[in-house]
Amino acid sequence: MPHPFAQTPKWLSVWLFTIISVGVFAAQPEPKELFWEDMVPKGFIAPEVTVDHLNNMSQAAPNAPVLPELNGQYVKIPGFVVPLEGTAELTTEFLLVPYFGACIHVPPPPSNQIVYVTFKNGVPIDNLYDAVWVVGKLSTDGWSGDIATVGYTLEGVEVLPYE
Repeated sequence: MPHPFAQTPKWLSVWLFTIISVGVFAAQPEPKELFWEDMVPKGFIAPEVTVDHLNNMSQAAPNAPVLPELNGQYVKIPGFVVPLEGTAELTTEFLLVPYFGACIHVPPPPSNQIVYVTFKNGVPIDNLYDAVWVVGKLSTDGWSGDIATVGYTLEGVEVLPYE
């Protein structure tokens, strides 16, 4: 006896696939656009960064406060990429910073102005000079590395050109 679904009409299969696909894509909410000033608690004033001609790249505020209400939110944040891990084609870990050169040419900004981003399978980053939008789930779990201490982490879903 043939399986009951062996004779399923093609239109029904296409219809079911469409319904399931729409449900999967609809489950992903529209990301909340966050800008760097949205990630700083009211009243926090970062110490001024002083120029050190001996190349001391000390971070201005390595323990800057974060906003707990941002934890777990699905967000879209603009910034510049500072690659940490990956291959020539795909980046799996990077820092997202508010201005070009942060953490490389100038001291790192306060920790609440840096996001440590991970992409499980990696993502292509075409040009480090260009700003991007990064979409994903934000966490207030910090991260610390050789370059900087970070106040936020993000499980990346997508990188888009900043326009």
